[in-house]
Amino acid sequence: MKYQQIVIILSVYEYSIQWTAQNQLDDLDFADDLALLSHTHEQMQINTVSVAALSASVRLNIHKGETKVLKYDTANSNPITLDGETLEDVESFT
Repeated sequence: MKYQQIVIILSVYEYSIQWTAQNQLDDLDFADDLALLSHTHEQMQINTVSVAALSASVRLNIHKGETKVLKYDTANSNPITLDGETLEDVESFT
């Protein structure tokens, strides 16, 4: 059985995080980069939406213009989408 690999890098941007009622981390240019791995297109789509929802719950936003999708050994050409926007497919990550 052949497994397809789909990798996605999400760039998460935010300006501040409220840690407690009295403490806030300000002037955050970006929080981090995140790589998601999946064997199926469907699971990657579900994971992408789930990460975005969880990020939004703590006021972190996925920068869709900076988010990339790398598909390896897959015949599925359907795009991964987030909030109705198609995420960019790339041949490699730099």
